[in-house]
Amino acid sequence: MNVKPETKDAKAIGDLPVDDQRARVVRPQQMPWDKMRFPGCETKTLLFDPNSGLATVLIKMAPGATLPDHEHVLIEQTYVLEGSLVDKEGPDAGLSVGPGEFVWRPAGSRHVAWCPQGGTMIAIFQVPNKFFESDGKVTDAGGKDWDSAWGHVLST
Repeated sequence: MNVKPETKDAKAIGDLPVDDQRARVVRPQQMPWDKMRFPGCETKTLLFDPNSGLATVLIKMAPGATLPDHEHVLIEQTYVLEGSLVDKEGPDAGLSVGPGEFVWRPAGSRHVAWCPQGGTMIAIFQVPNKFFESDGKVTDAGGKDWDSAWGHVLST
């Protein structure tokens, strides 16, 4: 499995073509929050490679917001800026990560994430999570069929 992303087709930021080797500066304070399909959850995508699924995302969750049952297909990393992130269900149920704390989750880990008082965090994904819907479907955070959208990443 190749976890080093190929970013040649990643979204260009500003006027630089994606194959340009210069640094990209992202100014999140100038970006709007994008609502997720999960109530109370919003994101600002700082980096996204549509081929590999590599993503760095600023996530804001309102008090009581939940990211439902999902699996981290590859390693996921989260740094909490404010509030707290709590494992509501899963093998680490009750684990709480607060401001200035960092948590990483191994490939294959599965849980329900919850922000009882709300929270803002930076999350880094090697490939998008698998969300387990009540109808048995497995989707990504946008609601697309996970295997169709991302299955190819793990087979290369």
